[in-house]
Amino acid sequence: SPPWSPPRLGCWFCSAHCPSCRAVGSPLVMDPNSICRKTKRLAGKQAELCQLEPEIVQEVAKGTKLGVRECQYQFRFRRWNCTSHSKYFGKILQQDIRETAFVYAITAAGVSHAITQACSMGELLQCGCELTRSRAPPSPTVGPGTEGTAWEWGGCGDDVQFGYEKSQQFMDAKSKKGKNDIRALIDLHNNEAGRLAVRSYMRTECKCHGLSGSCTLRTCWRKMPHFREVGDRLLERFNGAFKVMGGNDGKTLIPVGDNIKPPDKQDLIYSADSPDFCSANRKTGSLGTRGRVCNSTAMDTSGCDLLCCGRGHRDETVVLEENCLCRFHWCCVVQCRKCSVRQELSLCV
Repeated sequence: SPPWSPPRLGCWFCSAHCPSCRAVGSPLVMDPNSICRKTKRLAGKQAELCQLEPEIVQEVAKGTKLGVRECQYQFRFRRWNCTSHSKYFGKILQQDIRETAFVYAITAAGVSHAITQACSMGELLQCGCELTRSRAPPSPTVGPGTEGTAWEWGGCGDDVQFGYEKSQQFMDAKSKKGKNDIRALIDLHNNEAGRLAVRSYMRTECKCHGLSGSCTLRTCWRKMPHFREVGDRLLERFNGAFKVMGGNDGKTLIPVGDNIKPPDKQDLIYSADSPDFCSANRKTGSLGTRGRVCNSTAMDTSGCDLLCCGRGHRDETVVLEENCLCRFHWCCVVQCRKCSVRQELSLCV
């Protein structure tokens, strides 16, 4: 089975926005305290992590929320917009489609990112800043004022390897490599693609030291990419995702189609075609696009032609209230008036 039951992930997402919603069984469904009180439902590495490091599980929960929020941002103009409706979200994750691949990848990335950030912020006892003793010195950059500058590692670099390993330990715990389970192999692959979208794109940041603004010494450290960059990168992988099928040995995945190169570790993969998401359908998890706001002049996925599935759209004028004429008063209050703003919207019919 996958590392967490797809329908239950949907319940977890619902519970994050609806305190009265109850979730059952999945380690990512409940808050960390609930997870650790119910470790009998967990097994192996997940139960071990929960018992020994419950604060890590708290960061896992934060990371999953981070991932789903990014999913909603990246899919905001698409027919399926990563809806938070638990019944529909769960149905999406029961299918092995491209959208599911993205959710698994962005969630694994979110967990890795959240744990790593907690390490750098000093919020976890198990980790801290990245150890740089064995790392090669930073490469000097070419530019004015950098000639003869000494370089050294310092600051607080992000220990992305720790976040990577904890995400792997928790997210991959129930998917066994080598099992005759194509879905498990696909989920493991997409989890790894998400983590690599964080780990493989670390950047070097530096700070100059010296008298009178000189740069006689430059201290450098390694930082994670901003999570929006991770989401953008995974969306590119979603757009170019590979369709695969299981090999005869039950342990390998083969790309579908002639003369198609095998996907690499950072590619997203899936095995079933997505529904068109034009009409509401509980079986497929589609809410449909009726009533969605679209852009009547755009030619991309946000355009009314594509988003409304050729059904057309209607224009509607709405009146919104927003803050205006804001003034700062010493000290330290900002006072604003409320202004009514008329806005023209295009809505799918």
